[in-house]
Amino acid sequence: MPDWDLCSSKRMVKRSSNARKKKPSQKKKVENHTLRNKLIGLAFLCLALAILFFPQFMPQKIIGNKNPIQINSALYSSKDTTNNPVRILIPKSDIDLKVVDAQVIDGYWELSENSASYGLGSGHPGEKNNTVIFAHAREGLFYNLKNVKEGDVVYVFTKNKWYRYKINKIDAVYPNQIEVIKPTKNETLTLYTCTSFYDEKRLIVTAIPQS
Repeated sequence: MPDWDLCSSKRMVKRSSNARKKKPSQKKKVENHTLRNKLIGLAFLCLALAILFFPQFMPQKIIGNKNPIQINSALYSSKDTTNNPVRILIPKSDIDLKVVDAQVIDGYWELSENSASYGLGSGHPGEKNNTVIFAHAREGLFYNLKNVKEGDVVYVFTKNKWYRYKINKIDAVYPNQIEVIKPTKNETLTLYTCTSFYDEKRLIVTAIPQS
């Protein structure tokens, strides 16, 4: 075989050998890329599961005194406080909370950090009006309010008496839909707390008296 053919053969063998050497390297890059994508996907899956099953550990907006329900302070100035709610009980949802008066600060109801709040200026239990009770959507407060169903029973206690209500409506509204706490012609109990992703809405639960 001529020398140039031999050289050509050697070059072909060398090229073939280099090609074989490059293949594992390219395969390794593909494997690394696939592994990285799988890890990213797994991280997003874990985050989604954490939000779904453990929302109480996710960052939450704290409304504090700037509750999005604006109140006219003159509304409650002459109100009798002897029949204000002091406790709320929803047996099926494991809610049993002390209720404190929510004072009006800078035109807004304040929001208690460790109990439910009664909106001063709203109705009293037993009268034809809208009694408003609210709390944070946290464990130990109104976190379980999301589990209530129509027909569930709610008990509201005052200093001298207790009242029984039946849930008749469950809804979610935006904070600026303040008509949900307006006075009503008939006796009504309105419960509300934060809901939806990053508390962008309000869970509204209304109930009517049940003898």
